Amino acid sequence: MKILFLACLRANTGNSTTAERIRFAVAFTSKMKEAAAKHWPQAISKIHIQPQGILTMPNVSFDFEAFLHNAGMMHIPGNHHIFLLICGLRRVKDPLYLVEAFAEWHERKPSICLAIIGPMVDPVFTNEVKAKLRNIDGVHLIEEIPQTDLQALIQRSFAVVNSSLSEGMSAAILEAMDLEVPVLARDIPGNAAIVCHKNTGLLFSNPQEFVKMAKRLMSEPNLKRKITNNAKNYIRTHHSWELERETYQNLVQICLTEGL
Repeated sequence: MKILFLACLRANTGNSTTAERIRFAVAFTSKMKEAAAKHWPQAISKIHIQPQGILTMPNVSFDFEAFLHNAGMMHIPGNHHIFLLICGLRRVKDPLYLVEAFAEWHERKPSICLAIIGPMVDPVFTNEVKAKLRNIDGVHLIEEIPQTDLQALIQRSFAVVNSSLSEGMSAAILEAMDLEVPVLARDIPGNAAIVCHKNTGLLFSNPQEFVKMAKRLMSEPNLKRKITNNAKNYIRTHHSWELERETYQNLVQICLTEGL
């Protein structure tokens, strides 16, 4: 559960809890609000729901061929299908969840590959991931790149993948939706809150189901078109960055008006 506490606290009153002292809290979804209310029932009226706003600005000068070369992926056949898993290397992101399935699939179809990209947050876990991937073909570990380059890479990928054990609201999923790139996400509450199966993306419960869904996406262009169109409309309707900005501006203004 991820709850953002707006940084306007009442004066410290000794033993008062954070929930009692905060003026507002913001939850991404109604389910997050419900979960927060179980911990802080006295703060239920202070919790506002505001989904993450998304604004994508991919780098139009991004050199995709140079990226493939630097990532050691130049050997991928021309008709490649790059699945992009964007995450910091932490256990909760479970980046190795699909590795074996991808290795088997890549062996049969060399144009298929998985690129895991993001900051190497946990050094110990990062070493475990690197050790695992030394003997795995078809899966590439790539250090993080600037956000605008990453968004350009999303555009050149076949699909964005999320295999996390837990999510609040994945910005990578939302960005892929906005960029009209299909999403395949592990069926967990945080992902299911923003991905409607077969409507705005595809949800999977195990690696075998992932491969089945991915193959269907590759063989059914109408399904891919339907998903990406619906996802783009969903972002426009529910994840406006202008609306998010307006919400926070209003909450801060209330704090300032009340002198908190």
